[in-house]
Amino acid sequence: MHTSYSDGALSPYELVKKAKSVGLSIISITDHDSVSALDEAQEISKEFAIEIIPGTELSATLNGAEIHILGYFMDFHNKLFLDFLAESRGERLKRAERIVNKLNQMNIPLKMESVLANTTGDSVGRPHIANALVNEGHAQSYHQAFSKYIGNGRPAFEKKAECSPEEIVRIINQAGGLSFLAHPGHSVSDTLLFQTIKAGVDGIEVVHPSHTPDLVRYYRGIVNEYCLLESGGSDFHGGQKGDEHLLGSIGIPVSTVDIMRRRLFSN
Repeated sequence: MHTSYSDGALSPYELVKKAKSVGLSIISITDHDSVSALDEAQEISKEFAIEIIPGTELSATLNGAEIHILGYFMDFHNKLFLDFLAESRGERLKRAERIVNKLNQMNIPLKMESVLANTTGDSVGRPHIANALVNEGHAQSYHQAFSKYIGNGRPAFEKKAECSPEEIVRIINQAGGLSFLAHPGHSVSDTLLFQTIKAGVDGIEVVHPSHTPDLVRYYRGIVNEYCLLESGGSDFHGGQKGDEHLLGSIGIPVSTVDIMRRRLFSN
């Protein structure tokens, strides 16, 4: 799940409260390149009697394609880990500036100040640019902002800074966490999938809103064949992506989380 510290719509308090209201007992907050919501969320979790697993979502580049890798159970106060995240957020800001510059060259007078005004956390991304475009009347909707201007292959698109899957796996593991290839059914070919497995990920996100039942069975089969871990979740962004219905309806059983814990203890 994502909070307003990255590209989610809800604060940590709002997210934890909402998760509890739909009957969840364990959640993970996986903001992009940020763990800034976690201290606050851990404190809030006591009020709602819900467990928060520390998480984050990081980007890697493989054969010119972008893939996402989830980290769970890290020591989110680890200095090397925090330094890596800070560097990643710096690269995100530079990318946002390049996108805004491209939009300006297209005679769309968007300013970085407007983008940052849509950012309540410390990680700037395309969703914040999309919201700024809508707020200033340059796009009719969040989805149109992506499809017309800033989505992959669109006129104002800019690639993220490149980092290998091996590097992402290493930084998560050295902070004591487990690494998972995120939502492979969304945009990851089988070639990229098996190369990421070779890069050393601990598991695959088997359950995801973009995965059909057939894909879930397929990825579960790969997890079993390669002795990997399984993860899954709603990838909830607070409703701004039309995902309100996902919270509490897509996830994994506690027993699957327990298997992750056993892997941690055996390392």
